[in-house]
Amino acid sequence: MFLSQAKTPQGGIQAIVRDDAGARTVPGAATVYDLALAAATGGRTLAAVIAARGPGEAVDLPALAAAGRLTLPIIHPDPAHLHVTGTGLTHLGSAAARDAMHAKLAGGAETLTDSMKMFRMGLEGGRPAPGAVGAQPEWFYKGNGHIAVAPGDALTAPGFAGDGGEEPELAGIYVIAPDGTPCRIGFALGNEFSDHITERVNYLWLAHSKLRQASFGPEIRLGDCPSDVRGTSRILRGGRVIWEKPFLSGEANMSHTLANLEHHHFKYPLFRQPGDVHVHMFGTATLSFADGITAEAGDVFEIAAPDFGLPLRNPLAFAPDTGLARIRPL
Repeated sequence: MFLSQAKTPQGGIQAIVRDDAGARTVPGAATVYDLALAAATGGRTLAAVIAARGPGEAVDLPALAAAGRLTLPIIHPDPAHLHVTGTGLTHLGSAAARDAMHAKLAGGAETLTDSMKMFRMGLEGGRPAPGAVGAQPEWFYKGNGHIAVAPGDALTAPGFAGDGGEEPELAGIYVIAPDGTPCRIGFALGNEFSDHITERVNYLWLAHSKLRQASFGPEIRLGDCPSDVRGTSRILRGGRVIWEKPFLSGEANMSHTLANLEHHHFKYPLFRQPGDVHVHMFGTATLSFADGITAEAGDVFEIAAPDFGLPLRNPLAFAPDTGLARIRPL
């Protein structure tokens, strides 16, 4: 089962469910957030909450996407209460993708960069036994709901950015129940858009490089994540594919379990505030930047995986440089 949202002709939002019977609206549900919070509050599954609403009106989901009417698959009424975060160095092969990782794991500990040490920690301790705590991953903050960009809309790099590059990932989507329990809604495709040139200058600038927009969706897959996810990441320029590469995700292709990554995010009380929404990116092993590609304004990033519904597409744009930030004393 999949959940998404579309803009109505009247300017509102309508929740949409898709299963083997096709795509249809969810009667009486304006947003996926409303459905998720109802499930989290009542201790029910989303499938049960949706079924209780009865059958809705059939919709043509690809046509809605083509018309630019699909929104992010979940939003929060207050964007400041939607948190976009992520973990890196979590995928087998991702060490090679991040600036060739500066070194080889075969070297002694004294020769390894911090990135390689972190990657090795995941290999050695990222898959603990159920109920146990494993190695802590790299973690980063991207922003709140103000940086979340709907499928089809442009991912815009700031004027001071070194570049704007795609990162095809899976994102876990969560809502926090009234008692503070994180509740997983499901998983979606994500483009964890980043500035790889800034990151390459100095790894301590990773935090700066991640403070960029991101997109996810168009659909949220309910239930467990497949262990072996296979998709394709592309860049199109003028309608022509200029770069294409398969990407792998899911626990079969990761050095960490999803449960371990979830623990190390939600162990912080800050991230267990009732009613908040979390979009947590789980990392990638595939980057066009690692292949020497420089994306240009107007290029379209396309991330597709059959297990996750419609592909995620976003064009690239660059904002003008606004110069020195001006501070007004009060």
